Amino acid sequence: MSRDTREWAWEYSASRGNARLVLLSIADRIPDEQCVAWASLTSLMRRTNASRNAVRAALTALAESGELEVLADLVGPQHSTVYRLPRAAAWLAKIVAARTADPEEYVEPPAETDPAPELDVERLRRHGIWPRTGSESDPPRQDLTGSESAPPRQNLTPAPVGIRPPSGSESAPQNRSEPKVNRKYSSRSAAGLTSAADWQIDDASLSWAQQQGHLTRLGEHGLQAADAKWRHHRAAWSPRPASTWAADWRSWIAREHSPTPQRRNLYALPGGTPAPQAGMTRADAHMAALLAAVDKRTGTE
Repeated sequence: MSRDTREWAWEYSASRGNARLVLLSIADRIPDEQCVAWASLTSLMRRTNASRNAVRAALTALAESGELEVLADLVGPQHSTVYRLPRAAAWLAKIVAARTADPEEYVEPPAETDPAPELDVERLRRHGIWPRTGSESDPPRQDLTGSESAPPRQNLTPAPVGIRPPSGSESAPQNRSEPKVNRKYSSRSAAGLTSAADWQIDDASLSWAQQQGHLTRLGEHGLQAADAKWRHHRAAWSPRPASTWAADWRSWIAREHSPTPQRRNLYALPGGTPAPQAGMTRADAHMAALLAAVDKRTGTE
């Protein structure tokens, strides 16, 4: 489940800098869809390689943005602070609700108005998170820093705790029975993706090739041959947004070698056949260029 939460943090969180590192560190500890985890200030400092003040400032910024919530009425092992990612919990609940009837249904991106489900405190006990006892010797904390009352090098687990990472590592999820991620929940399955073969060169990319001098350097046939080679080498890639293909295509064209006297015609077909005859369709021209690219590599692969 921590992978689902990390995916939300990578794709939808507005945090930046140290705040993003702290958010990802907490998301990495999430054991289930409630998006609740415990962490101490010391552990967050060690995992983010940031100073105490930087981590405190990051926690404050995340709380003010609404992406992080401090559960003051709960406590983790060694009196550590308990955090919740309410927007991540709302996103996961939204996915489950939308796809109960149709697993392939497209789910709209998360919104700030999406409600987070209520907590099931009893389920949190299995992860070492318990309600505060209200003891006078353990007053409730109002800051976001976590407790440091326990020796920093101890790795002791209180008796009620049922699950802890066996090696003491803090990078592993707190739930060792964490299920594999169902990639159908990923937002990458949304509409708007296309394959390299189906992607059409947009006007902006053509203008870029002309303004940067690549059309003059390669020539019209050379540019078409480079385009065909690019499509051949990207055929096995998974579908991506059109903007991603455009950026990758430009990078390929910028690296493409200019025609040389020894290889004047980048559009030549295998066996010495000259340039394609007039009247060829665009698909035939692409196929001719592709065959030439496979027969004579340019070294840009």
